[in-house]
Amino acid sequence: MKIHRRGDCGDDVGLLQHRLIRAGQPVTVNYLYDDETELAVAALQRCAGLVVDGIAGPKTYATLANGQRDRKHLRDADLIEAADALGVPVACIRAVNEVESRGSGFLPDGRPVILFERHKFWQRLENHGIDPAPLAVQLPNIVSQKVGGYQGGAAEYTRLTRAERIDPVAAWESSSWGAFQIMGHHWQRLGYASADDFVAHMESNESAQLDAFVRFIAADSSLLAALKSRKWIQFAKLYNGPNYARNLYDAKLAQAYLKYVAPHYPRVDAAAA
Repeated sequence: MKIHRRGDCGDDVGLLQHRLIRAGQPVTVNYLYDDETELAVAALQRCAGLVVDGIAGPKTYATLANGQRDRKHLRDADLIEAADALGVPVACIRAVNEVESRGSGFLPDGRPVILFERHKFWQRLENHGIDPAPLAVQLPNIVSQKVGGYQGGAAEYTRLTRAERIDPVAAWESSSWGAFQIMGHHWQRLGYASADDFVAHMESNESAQLDAFVRFIAADSSLLAALKSRKWIQFAKLYNGPNYARNLYDAKLAQAYLKYVAPHYPRVDAAAA
């Protein structure tokens, strides 16, 4: 499902405006995602207990369809609690959530979003005492020293399942999980009882996925310092790796942060209260 935000226009936006009206949020149907539409979306989100960002993504549309928030979905209160736990402005957490979560931590079928990393699987197999070289000959898309092989979406579970047949723990450790794409091999450092315990939390709800993010940031003093000081280049480099610049993560984070501290954003909260 496409994500709609301020500045968008077209038939889909008009349909959204009609649905907002039916949900009790008065808005002008002009096929333009203007300030009024953003405020109406934010009001709906506030009433439902969703994250309040004024962006119409899959969770907002699901709420419009079902009349209530899916309990798996992140609450606005979760973002505030995360900010308090890390000692950072909530705008920082809102920015990271907008840029990193990509709308939802779950696939339409209810499984958490994952990305299987074949080069990590090579490393984790070695860590578990298994020689990956023979397996790489047979399954180069699953075991490799090179990054890649991604299929995206639900197809990543096909790769994960094949890896689980070799070693389930190494497979879970070689995947990034949930809205904030935390790698499974961090489970012990982040205080989970086992890799299986980590996966169980990622499968439960987005609040648990956000908690993994909080643990990940808190466990890295450099990452936490970059977030506290809003040094987005440093934060993106540490969090996203060397491809951060190519994907403009630092610029996207900076832009999102400015949006959430801009004068208009409190109006979103006030209008939705």
